[in-house]
Amino acid sequence: MISLIILAAGESSRLGQPKQNLLFQGKTLLWRAIEAGQKSACNNIIVVLGANSNQIALPPGITTLYNQNWKDGMASSITRGMLEIINDPSIDKVIITLCDQPFVSANLLDALIVKHSKTAKPIVACAYDNITGVPALFDRQLFTELLQLQGDEGAKQILKNHTNDIAAIPFEQGSIDIDTPTDYAQLLGLSN
Repeated sequence: MISLIILAAGESSRLGQPKQNLLFQGKTLLWRAIEAGQKSACNNIIVVLGANSNQIALPPGITTLYNQNWKDGMASSITRGMLEIINDPSIDKVIITLCDQPFVSANLLDALIVKHSKTAKPIVACAYDNITGVPALFDRQLFTELLQLQGDEGAKQILKNHTNDIAAIPFEQGSIDIDTPTDYAQLLGLSN
């Protein structure tokens, strides 16, 4: 089984409002991420909230976790999600994604899964801007490492430590994430 963990605990301090609630093409960024997961081959979806959690609406039937340590950085949200799944032996893969990458789709998530089955690499990550990054799929053998992450780098450290264990898929739009009002204005401009 494959779990999808959507990281949505950040404060959005540079944006000045919860980015999870920003509308793009008629849906909030967070709902778009959830919908991508629901339409993909992922078996369950976990949303990790933190700052502004009382202002964020979620569809029913989604496992929602609260990360009380969200100020400690993205790694704390990964840990919170991983603690939910690590003791379930039926879950052998996890995909980690962010709520503010508006072009993540079910097709992209499924491409990660297909690439994993074809290559048997323990990590399948998206390639953009000359890096590999999220969304990224991690095989169970890396679950303990995901639990041990610290700080705001998220899973980047694991990707750096396992460069020979990564299969990559192209995702040019992966570099588009929403951190500032300018980022959001540019995103809205793309959809016109």
